Amino acid sequence: MANETDADSAYGDSIISDTTSLNSSVINYQYENGRRYHSYKAGKYFAPNDQQEQERLDLLHHVQSMILGGELHRAPIESPQRILDIGTGTGIWQDLKFTKIKAIDVADKFPEAEVIATDLSPIQPTWVPPNLQFMVDDCEAEWTFQDKFDWIRIGNMGGSIGDWPRLFQQCLENLKPGGWLEVMDFEAWGSTDDNSLPDDSSYNRWQHELSNASALTGRVMNVGPQIKGMVVDAGFQDVNEDIYKCPLSPWPKDKRLKEIAMYMNLNLMEAAPAYSLALFTRVLGWQKEEVEILMGGVRADLKNMKYHLYTKLHIVYGRKAS
Repeated sequence: MANETDADSAYGDSIISDTTSLNSSVINYQYENGRRYHSYKAGKYFAPNDQQEQERLDLLHHVQSMILGGELHRAPIESPQRILDIGTGTGIWQDLKFTKIKAIDVADKFPEAEVIATDLSPIQPTWVPPNLQFMVDDCEAEWTFQDKFDWIRIGNMGGSIGDWPRLFQQCLENLKPGGWLEVMDFEAWGSTDDNSLPDDSSYNRWQHELSNASALTGRVMNVGPQIKGMVVDAGFQDVNEDIYKCPLSPWPKDKRLKEIAMYMNLNLMEAAPAYSLALFTRVLGWQKEEVEILMGGVRADLKNMKYHLYTKLHIVYGRKAS
């Protein structure tokens, strides 16, 4: 496996945006509490961008793919000419066989389309289809795209956006008439139907502290339940919302749900510290050791099959008026 320095040095023009060159300010990453973070607009995004986090993001996309039966999208997309993927992360999407592929695959599925994928971190692959371009860009800045899109996708951006209504307005303005917006996000909250999670559990404390920390930054983490209303308010038509329960540990008896839960449990074991380290130390004033102690309790709770925890995946899609 190539080390991170080798990977960083391989990036070329495919991830240079119209406004941001791939210079030292982009690839000289920030390091904090033993994790690596983006340097372009440093501190804006709460999670690391190191190899450990990239592998977790790929695992999360695998969970999403399992939930959706391998489909890449829910919006009724047909023959798009221009596609925008906001917050692409590693650029990964998954196919029906759950084999690892990149944001790439949308480019492969729609070979006639121009696909643009943006992120604050240049962590995407270098070898891409000719119709795909990765850009280091901030979706909250003023958009400068010359041509409008047929489809804009936003995935797993809870805790990353300060002004969702403005972002959705920019999406609307940059879509062609009849174009589709699709937003996908897990709730950043563990629920139970039987009140099996104790109020004094580490997991319950963690999610309350995480919600508090993200709110203090002005970037709400648990935005999933609010997305549909904001998309409607932005002026989109034919707005649909699909909601899927996703267990957080393999407590379900159903074989398919148990398999999904096993992967989601692995993901959350990594997500909890990745989400918490920066927010708890920067915003709440915790010491790293305090975070690690709480994470030990969170992991123990995630292994406890008596706690019937689940979250929900929200997929919202709507179109711009023709």
